[in-house]
Amino acid sequence: MSVNVNRSVSDQFYRYKMPRLIAKVEGKGNGIKTVIVNMVDVAKALNRPPTYPTKFFGCELGAQTQFDAKNDRYIVDGSHEANKLQDMLDGFIRKFVLCSECDNPETDLHVNAKKQTIGSSCKACGNRGMLDTRHKLCTFILKNPPESDSSCVKEKKEKEKKNRKKDKENGSGSGEAGNHNDIDAPDVVDGEEDDDDWAEETTEEAQRRRMEEISDHAKNLTLSEDLEKTLEERVNIFYNFVKQKKESGAIDSADKEILAEAERLDVRAMGPLILSELLFDENIRDQIKKFKRHFLRFCHNDKKAQKYLLGGFECLVKLHQSQLLPRVPIILKALYDADLLEEDVILMWAEKVSKKYVSKELAKEIHAKAAPFVKWLKEAEEESEGSEAEEEEDDENVEVVYSSSARELKVETVKPEKAEEDDDLDIDAI
Repeated sequence: MSVNVNRSVSDQFYRYKMPRLIAKVEGKGNGIKTVIVNMVDVAKALNRPPTYPTKFFGCELGAQTQFDAKNDRYIVDGSHEANKLQDMLDGFIRKFVLCSECDNPETDLHVNAKKQTIGSSCKACGNRGMLDTRHKLCTFILKNPPESDSSCVKEKKEKEKKNRKKDKENGSGSGEAGNHNDIDAPDVVDGEEDDDDWAEETTEEAQRRRMEEISDHAKNLTLSEDLEKTLEERVNIFYNFVKQKKESGAIDSADKEILAEAERLDVRAMGPLILSELLFDENIRDQIKKFKRHFLRFCHNDKKAQKYLLGGFECLVKLHQSQLLPRVPIILKALYDADLLEEDVILMWAEKVSKKYVSKELAKEIHAKAAPFVKWLKEAEEESEGSEAEEEEDDENVEVVYSSSARELKVETVKPEKAEEDDDLDIDAI
């Protein structure tokens, strides 16, 4: 799915587009890292080396970055969501890509290492200006100017090679003194050098390396193509992925793979809706325990995903109405106890009857059956608030007493003293 380079422009016909960032989290613990899968394509759309936005992320997040240009792997240490990095990329585009006059992204950077300055020129309006070099990324750009990018170096080498060949052809055509063998000798040497270069490229290791690069590139293309599809198509891809895992018998240990696929397709919040359709049936109470880990991957601290889970639950009641409708409060309690649904999400759902997933009539029936559980939740919330207030009052009546003979501090509850009325009486008045 492509987005406008300048995302503040909402025009769908805006000509400057870039692919949406795809981030993949790898590793565990201290070794966890985020690989930006399509950084090369994004950087190409911005006309900047891929190392620049990657380093910018590192500067903004205070994280280490790694570059593997050979395998097109650009890495930021730590776990970072694609949406967060996409928002951060907007900051990079504003500072280092857009023209300061016309907001056009058709700009080039010009680095002067001697003066330690970075200039910017716009191809659209012709504006030339200097960048503010106080940002940490500027230090990196000064050390690694755009001209030193590997693609630029390759192009220069190719141009130099072509120029050399032209010079040799011109030299062989001129009427210089000497026999024919003297003229052809350099061509033979050049031919040998070319043969040597070609021989290196045909080794088994080089072939294997090329195949890996092609397969990685093909994967990246597939990822980009999937994100270009509509939401419905991406949901269907995710549905088929989970279904295949279930049919192959690998569903029990595939919770991490399922989450990664949902994130790749940018349908993470909708994951519980698909999972409930494929993993739940009339035996839902037992299945909640069995697949708790799968749902927690999506629902933990994600209220949007929990709302989709409630939608999936309503769809399930529709499929097995006779068995599940009478058991609605019990099932909701099971989902609540498994930490798949938070209290405020359930209370919010109970306030409004929606016909988004089932008919209005069935939705009303489900809410009516859920009423006892919702009432219990509200009462439990009120009791917890009342007990907290009582605890605060008790804390006010607690006094810490220090005894010189004791080694430890003692906590005693002190009753509030009543005023002695006898002391206030005036005997003479009597």
